[in-house]
Amino acid sequence: MPTRSLIIVESPSKARTLTKFLGDTYEVRASMGHVVDLPRSKLGIDVDADFAPDYTVIRGKEKQLSELKAAAKKSSRVLLAADPDREGEAIAWHIANQLKLKNPERIVFREVTRPAVEAALGQPRPIDQNLVDAYQARRAIDRLLGYKLSPLLWRKIRKGLSAGRVQSVALRLVCDREDEIERFVPTESWSLDALLETSARAQVKARYQGPASAKPTGRRRKGSDGEDQSTVLPTEAAAHRVMADLENAQFAVTAVERRRVRRNPPQPYTTSTLQQDASAQLRFSPTKTMRVAQQLYEGVELGPEGPAGLITYMRTDSPRVSTVAVEQMRSYIQTTFGKEYLGPVGGTRKAAKTPVASQDAHEAVRPTAAERSPESVSPFLSADQLKLYRLIWRRFTASQMSAAEFDSTRVDIDAASHRFRVTGSRLAFDGFLKVASSDERQEEALPELAEGDSLRCLELIPEQHFTQPPPRFTEASLVKELEERGIGRPSTYAPTVEVIQTRSYVRQLERRLNPTPLGRAVNEALTGQFPAVVDFGFTAELEGKLDGIETGETAWVPVVRSWYQPFAKVLEEAQESMPRVKIQAQKADGECPKCGAELVVRSGRFGDFVGCGRYPECDYIQGREERAKAEEIGEACPQCGKPLVRRSGRRGPFVGCSGYPKCKFVRSEAAPNGAPGAARPAAEPTGEKCPECGQDLVKRMGRFGPFVSCAGYPKCRYRPPKEAVQAPASQGGSRRRPAKEPHGQLVG
Repeated sequence: MPTRSLIIVESPSKARTLTKFLGDTYEVRASMGHVVDLPRSKLGIDVDADFAPDYTVIRGKEKQLSELKAAAKKSSRVLLAADPDREGEAIAWHIANQLKLKNPERIVFREVTRPAVEAALGQPRPIDQNLVDAYQARRAIDRLLGYKLSPLLWRKIRKGLSAGRVQSVALRLVCDREDEIERFVPTESWSLDALLETSARAQVKARYQGPASAKPTGRRRKGSDGEDQSTVLPTEAAAHRVMADLENAQFAVTAVERRRVRRNPPQPYTTSTLQQDASAQLRFSPTKTMRVAQQLYEGVELGPEGPAGLITYMRTDSPRVSTVAVEQMRSYIQTTFGKEYLGPVGGTRKAAKTPVASQDAHEAVRPTAAERSPESVSPFLSADQLKLYRLIWRRFTASQMSAAEFDSTRVDIDAASHRFRVTGSRLAFDGFLKVASSDERQEEALPELAEGDSLRCLELIPEQHFTQPPPRFTEASLVKELEERGIGRPSTYAPTVEVIQTRSYVRQLERRLNPTPLGRAVNEALTGQFPAVVDFGFTAELEGKLDGIETGETAWVPVVRSWYQPFAKVLEEAQESMPRVKIQAQKADGECPKCGAELVVRSGRFGDFVGCGRYPECDYIQGREERAKAEEIGEACPQCGKPLVRRSGRRGPFVGCSGYPKCKFVRSEAAPNGAPGAARPAAEPTGEKCPECGQDLVKRMGRFGPFVSCAGYPKCRYRPPKEAVQAPASQGGSRRRPAKEPHGQLVG
């Protein structure tokens, strides 16, 4: 009779962590994410039968499912432990149906630690059908939108395009920002600084404030950035008039104001703020941040201590923290830094601005153990893991510490009826900055100045300024904008930002997101014909309805129907009325060497290229001549005997037969004499393990360049994201949806 219980999690790394501290009483298996999904070859949603989904076993998951069924038959009890969110609940539901579990038991833990897992084992619950229905509604809407709308984009713009509930709104944000930049008209202004010297030979630079007619009130005028505002001089002539007044003028200190300023600690991380800081401080993309965070969450081997999850669940929109975690961290702070570094119970900061429709379902992203400092775990973490863990640990520690205090000084200096001002600050008590990086201290001390002191003017420095257009989005600021508008959820921010780039709708230049001609064409089509699809308020409202399904306030079928009926009507009208959208070419540097016309950047099937602006009258394409040049290498083709030549193609240099197209022999340039085209360097171990099967990850050379994959190929087809070719390959499980669908990858 079976005695062991079976626990089914999503990823092998989490399964290994649980196995090591649960012992032989439990068998832990991984589902490798979803085992069931909508079919890729057809719509899979029966619109006439209340949007009934046609779920099928994902191709390639048959063996995994058979192993889970066999393990379930040998177990006395089956516990479903997928991740604690809508998608995880759906995975548990699908597995329960496939295994034909009569009374499926669900356990949820938000940190992979022994106490959290043991507590979850003592509190099993039924599958939450509300969470499952919220998943089904989101999946149905995304499938209907993608499979109905994408083919229209194929016909009217270009094949291979896609639209998505969240990705299309993100694209509109980027395109709207570009429109603002193009419409922006800069306004000129001038500032004037005075480089002054004290009697003690110390130098200070003061900024012009305007006439000195009124006495200082002690009140500070603040700009939108919180800094003291200076008077703006409109023209260069105005600046020179002030400079003429100041010729041979005496500069004297007229007022000195000193006060103590407190800077409160930040909130713990949510998914959005973690992605923003990781981007700004670590140069991590949102996708990379979530991949590394998944590894820290699922568990890391800590030497004699054994495996442990280092952070709580990383998909959350709430800064809330459990009472137990707060008490543990406060105890650590008092022991390590002293009682004076403890913030007041409940925190010193103002209440954070709550994102639109925050679900508050999970705790903030925080360390699972306060005493597990970055230094103590550094020997067991990769470089990227340590960087991200240090960021999370410092943020949570700082959130429970006292405010930092600065002595702030403001000095007014008058000369010839004009006033200048200089401000400075000196750190009086570091408080939470004790655990912050040095660049967060922002000190700018002033020399000792007292009212009545005379200063000598060394130089007057006028400087021209122009108002700046709004900046283009970075990946982090786009995530922030989506969150503030209530569009998408923590699980969708990273894939949304990634997909608009992989679809070539947006390209990243100097870490800023620029819409491509293709992206602007797609946005033009969607905003013109399907305004609701890219409407910010409508998309946020739909997110709210999905949340309502999750909480049981409404049923999922009416929500899908209320969205689909108007969408289907507009779609039908657009089939005939929507005009073909032309992808506008962008100007490039230089002239066409064939006809002298300007060169332009166009978007083609294989990406952007530079060609003649008079196409099709002139068919010049930059680089085509170089690619077409053939150089004999002194070898005969092994198939037809004609000379082999070296050419350069879209994907780099290669060796091919000079008899092409009659003979299509081709091989990589590195292949040995007479070898077929598949000859490539041997695979190199990366030192990492495959998160799906546990075998080694290796670096291979393919026709598109180097890539990382599982050594068990073709039985295991796992490949980490592109970034992992340059960085250590992922140790954690990949997120759970299939990577591609025939009508485009849909994010939502």
